[in-house]
Amino acid sequence: MALFEIRELSKDFGGVRAVDGLDLDVEDGEILCVIGPNGAGKTTLFNLVTGMIQPDHGSIVFTGQNVVGLRPSQILELGVARTFQNVRLFPEMSVLENVMVARHCRTRSGMLKAVLRPPSFRREEAETRQRAEQALAFFGSRLVGWRFDTPARSLSYANRRRLEIARALASEPRLLLLDEPTAGMNPRETTELIGLIRRIRDELGITIALIEHDMRLVKGVSERVLVLDYGQLIAAGGYDEVASNDRVIEAYLGRKASAT
Repeated sequence: MALFEIRELSKDFGGVRAVDGLDLDVEDGEILCVIGPNGAGKTTLFNLVTGMIQPDHGSIVFTGQNVVGLRPSQILELGVARTFQNVRLFPEMSVLENVMVARHCRTRSGMLKAVLRPPSFRREEAETRQRAEQALAFFGSRLVGWRFDTPARSLSYANRRRLEIARALASEPRLLLLDEPTAGMNPRETTELIGLIRRIRDELGITIALIEHDMRLVKGVSERVLVLDYGQLIAAGGYDEVASNDRVIEAYLGRKASAT
């Protein structure tokens, strides 16, 4: 069953077509990798799905609802969370506060209650803290050396990546979009992330789509691989199938697979 469906999606930036008549489905419960050379339209696709930019044409249907025209906050409320190619944390806020921010899409208290702090607000605040701690605890031993009151700016780069994923999980998504989650990570950290991605899907039941250039991760975690080039889908299937596809090889290497 498709969790979301994209049909005839297009986006131009000036004279450049970043996404060109794209059709694709993401199945509920799968782990999907989106790959392609630089400039293929991968991050633009994620920006379109999450409402950060609007398409020129086409539809994006998530759980039966066309989300084109919705604000990013509304799409997050529906259950689509993401991380970014460049880590976007609040550096002066603590680890816990960064994750608690994601819970605002699940809270109902407004500014007046925040000032007056009635019992309903305090209960909601306690639940927000508890959910944030649960999201952080999902990382298990990877949290060694973290303290909830540690400023995000003092974390290592790999831990900032982990914190961004924890923040996304705290919003209780049905679909998690990861934009180059292993960027800046060493091989050991990449291997750990492969296990984490599987656990997120298997234990939390969250569908995952990720953009990645590390083929070791793509091979290790993906159930289906989509290949974009110049905003078009040029191949889809299992890792071995797309890795041997002539169009994919040409897109990455700039020449025919049979060329000498």
